Amino acid sequence: MKKRIVLTGGGTAGHVTPNIALIPYLKEDGWEIHYLGTADGIERRLIGEVEDVTYHVIESGKFRRYLTVKNLTDPFKVLKGIKESKRIMKQLKPKVLFSKGGFVSVPAVYGAKSAKVPVVLHESDYTAGLANKLSAPKATVVCTSFDPKESGIKEGKAVWTGSPIRDEITKGDKERARAALGFDAKPTLLFMGGSQGSAAVNAALETALDEILSKYNIIHIRGKGNLNESIVRPGYAQFEYVSAELADYFALADLLVGRSGANTIFELLCMAKPSVLIPLPKEVSRGDQILNAQYFSSQNYAVMLEQKDLTPESLMAAIADVYARRNEMAEAMERSPIKNGTMNVLKQIYKAANLPFPFEG
Repeated sequence: MKKRIVLTGGGTAGHVTPNIALIPYLKEDGWEIHYLGTADGIERRLIGEVEDVTYHVIESGKFRRYLTVKNLTDPFKVLKGIKESKRIMKQLKPKVLFSKGGFVSVPAVYGAKSAKVPVVLHESDYTAGLANKLSAPKATVVCTSFDPKESGIKEGKAVWTGSPIRDEITKGDKERARAALGFDAKPTLLFMGGSQGSAAVNAALETALDEILSKYNIIHIRGKGNLNESIVRPGYAQFEYVSAELADYFALADLLVGRSGANTIFELLCMAKPSVLIPLPKEVSRGDQILNAQYFSSQNYAVMLEQKDLTPESLMAAIADVYARRNEMAEAMERSPIKNGTMNVLKQIYKAANLPFPFEG
């Protein structure tokens, strides 16, 4: 029987790119790959760029912690999504469902469990998000990027795997990036505000731009609709979003400044790139990025700068601190036992599917 796998996850790029990291290995071993996502989520655009993956649209709703009329209607969307997922699972008869989280994953997981399809979850953050907390009881195993003792996942079900990392992100060419950007030999900073950009990070950088440019070149990924052509000058390159060139920019960067979403920081860990992490504040998040940043800071992989303390002066001080200690921090990252979790996660998928593991590592 054809080996089929269904992947799911969405809402943000961080819930999609780990799936993309697994796809080349699954293709190499002859899997037929399907993906469950929403009609208009970021997952549809990102997976649409990947060849030989069949995309299926299901309904989903968001579980909000605040009062809104959508809390009355979205549960019905989730129920519809569960029915749609169950129907797709019964048609495809996959060996396993792998879920990367996000609210689209909840109906996918419940539908798979109802159709008796084994479920493997992955939780990127230091503690489990609501979607994975709801899905974990239906899972065969929950893979975690951080030590599962702090994850909130039931003991015995969680396995510490690290995070899947896209191979291509580690194969950049720094000199190709330097030539394309027209940068001189000064060290390079890469500023990233997450998939939507960060107004706070962008504003602090703009205020300190001239002083920072006196010591560094800057690659600035600002987020959709956030370009500011009035500040363009030699040594400064800005983009809304970067895809194909990102590996080259990572290779050129001496350190990164940005948010502490789990997907990004584990890519930095894999490449041993020190960073200044400015987590999303609790006012606009559940606090997961703060915990992620605190852990990376405690391991001497990064310096954490809270947004409430973010000023041009504190930003420049944090950059200077990380740059001065960059070799020490890179060595600490090189010693990490979970630099790249791709093979560890694949092993859990094959185990759940009751298939022999075909790869080395």
